[in-house]
Amino acid sequence: ALDENRRHGEALPVITASLALIQRYYPHNDLIIDTQNNAASTLANMGRHEEALVLMRKIHARRVALHGLDIDAILSAFYTAVTMRNLGLFDEAKPFVRDQLLPAARRLLGADHEYTLNLHHNLANALRDDPRCIRDNLRLKWRGVEATVFYPNTGDDLLE
Repeated sequence: ALDENRRHGEALPVITASLALIQRYYPHNDLIIDTQNNAASTLANMGRHEEALVLMRKIHARRVALHGLDIDAILSAFYTAVTMRNLGLFDEAKPFVRDQLLPAARRLLGADHEYTLNLHHNLANALRDDPRCIRDNLRLKWRGVEATVFYPNTGDDLLE
């Protein structure tokens, strides 16, 4: 409730205490991942994006280790990729989305699912925001994103 009311500074100690209790009494429960995810979200809302990213990476690794790259892992990894992009970590964000998340999202959800389309949007934004991406290269890559979204069986080679 504190986080929802934008009282992130007050929410973080509560989430941290909850996490400690969950880790102590339910060490193999998925509730740990959910609570860590709440902590990462709170850190990001407080502007502590680097700390949030460290936690997001741990969450993603644990979720994939426990359940594989499932829908929940894709969704939480989407926010990890957005945070990478917002921090200017384009060299990490682009291949993470392009090589890991998009293929899994297409396979599990389909090319026209909301999460898959959001991943494409995040990749397009990372390409656009990367100051090292020259205009002609950006056009070629955007055509690859369009081809992948609208014609899922073609265009993957343009994203390389």
